[in-house]
Amino acid sequence: QVRLVESGGGSVQAGGSQRLSCEASGISVSIDVMGWYHQAPGKQRELVALITSSSGNTNYADSVKGRFAISRDNAKNTANLQMNSLKPEDTAIYYCYVQGGLFNQYWGHGTQVTVSS
Repeated sequence: QVRLVESGGGSVQAGGSQRLSCEASGISVSIDVMGWYHQAPGKQRELVALITSSSGNTNYADSVKGRFAISRDNAKNTANLQMNSLKPEDTAIYYCYVQGGLFNQYWGHGTQVTVSS
């Protein structure tokens, strides 16, 4: 029933940009947080950016501060991630993340972002 539809991603040269989107549906609990994690080959999954539904407050990994920007559309249950000045080390699978009011967590299927030197 729960569905997280991710769009965007692909290949880009270093210094370029990509935009990711995630639309959530079929979630009965109130959504508190939406965001993105990524996982590079040989590394653990880690936080990229989060945004709260109530206040719009954001949280970013140190490695992407000043380069990435997360935004939201609560009416559409959608979160977007604008990625600028991409680096080869940003290459990873990016996963949409949703957290509900009772500590329920949901994950998207992941979309590949590849940044070439």
